[in-house]
Amino acid sequence: MKAFLSGSVKGVYECIDIILFVLVLGGLINILDHSGAFGAGISALSRATKGKEYILIIVVTILISLGGTTFGLAEETIALYPILIPVFIAAKYDVLVCIAAIYMGSSIGTMMSTVNQFSVVTAANAAGINFTAGMGFRLAGLIIGTAITIIYILRYAGRIRKDPTKSLIYEDKERIEKKFDKHAEDLVMTLRFKIALILFLAAFVVMVYGVAIKGWWFEEMTVLFLVTSVIIGIVLRVSEKEFVSKFIEGAGGLIGVGLVIGIARAVNIILETGKVSDTILYKLSGIVSGMNPFLFIVIMMLIFVVLGFFINSSSGLATLSIPIIAPLADAVGMPREIIISAYIFGLGMISFITPTGLILATLDLVDVTYNKWIKFVLPLMGILTVLSMILLILQVAFSK
Repeated sequence: MKAFLSGSVKGVYECIDIILFVLVLGGLINILDHSGAFGAGISALSRATKGKEYILIIVVTILISLGGTTFGLAEETIALYPILIPVFIAAKYDVLVCIAAIYMGSSIGTMMSTVNQFSVVTAANAAGINFTAGMGFRLAGLIIGTAITIIYILRYAGRIRKDPTKSLIYEDKERIEKKFDKHAEDLVMTLRFKIALILFLAAFVVMVYGVAIKGWWFEEMTVLFLVTSVIIGIVLRVSEKEFVSKFIEGAGGLIGVGLVIGIARAVNIILETGKVSDTILYKLSGIVSGMNPFLFIVIMMLIFVVLGFFINSSSGLATLSIPIIAPLADAVGMPREIIISAYIFGLGMISFITPTGLILATLDLVDVTYNKWIKFVLPLMGILTVLSMILLILQVAFSK
């Protein structure tokens, strides 16, 4: 009972690095926004993409998908929504299109991980195999899955541009867009604005390099953006008093998002404390032992979907489940790397919607309800489920 009651507090404690990152980023963005640099940049970008706004969707989705497949880009994308949503709104899209390009891009990338150390490498080590085994099928899945995701987003985006009433969030459109309105049409890009925005974008480049190459995590990323905010404040000639005021104001606006992140982690803690995932894993592994290989691997993917709901951490699920499930592949006569594919496909699939993951914090940030997201994403999940099953069956067939 004590563990259950203290779970919510522990959830916030365990996510404090992510929460601080979100708050610091909120402060930085508010300084840029208040100065007018943000709005001027959005105005310039909108003019540059006028008539070819669809390129935004393609480029953002591909870049984030590549981040997902290589180094597990996920929580870091929280930083992108306040930046890109005004750009997508200026392009006459709704915020769902922006969420889709970022969140779906990240999800399909991690779902089809190729060299992601937090999922594929960890799982392969737990299974006692080289992480490059089976990479060809995962790479094919990445290319096909990303293409499907982009087409899916483009179809919805094209439909709502022609008829805004087709938007799934049409009744909330005005309220949401008002929140992200930067009044960019009145702003001119000055030299100081250009320098500030270049520094801002450079911070993201450094962040990606640090995470992918230097092994950075949220502590280093938070320091990076805190230092960047001070430098930008100096460039924009923001007074000390105004800097502190606007920084706190921006951070305060994201406290709710931080609490949602902590509560989502608390649910995981409570489930882990109650050994719920262990019980499910033990029961399900007994059911699939000795099955036909083709049926076995499909069932295994669905098992990982279930487990991923309770344990949304890729490395956590790999460490817990792969040592138990990988030997079952030997029993049905298939290579263990196919289990790794089933693991990343299943976990990636449920990550599109699991409330214990990142989606609730994302939706809270942009004021979109969970049921609207479910309605939007379910058809794509159905398509990707079929794709995953086909890839797994082909992998089994080619292993014989």
